[in-house]
Amino acid sequence: MILDFFKNSANLKNIPRQGWIDKLSISNPESVSDHSYSMAIMCMIISDLRNLNSEKILKMALLHDLAESIIGDFTPEQIDKEKKKKLENNAFEKITKNLPKQIKSKYLEIWFEYQDNTSPEAKLIHQIDKLEMVLQAKIYQKNGYGNEKIESFFNSAKKEITDLKLKELFIQIINDE
Repeated sequence: MILDFFKNSANLKNIPRQGWIDKLSISNPESVSDHSYSMAIMCMIISDLRNLNSEKILKMALLHDLAESIIGDFTPEQIDKEKKKKLENNAFEKITKNLPKQIKSKYLEIWFEYQDNTSPEAKLIHQIDKLEMVLQAKIYQKNGYGNEKIESFFNSAKKEITDLKLKELFIQIINDE
């Protein structure tokens, strides 16, 4: 029952992050799995520092891009938010369909909470998602990828990150030489 779920999760290693390809012309960018792992580490630390429900936050971080194992990674320029949300919801339901009912219902609840951005945890994860993107953009910038094109990633995150502590981290990342 769980093998298909594991296969879908493992497939994230094969899905490249499309924004790096489209905007920076990186031929071998990080995978969605790379991004998810980095995000999970960031979520763990931030959640623990704030004494939040780290188990829930980590589950949400690990599940947040799982649908991309089926549909791929779309950038906002490729598809509108509502269409992407519908595709992702359908894919996630397909991925979880063979899980035991008690696990499936928990994961679906966490998934829709993230998708709908309805809880403090979901709002935090959406912002950490942007912060992780900035961290990776800064790494690519240090490796010589287009400074002017990197700015679009920084500007996007700057608009989305509203949490004061995450803003501080954002500024530290941007100013890191």
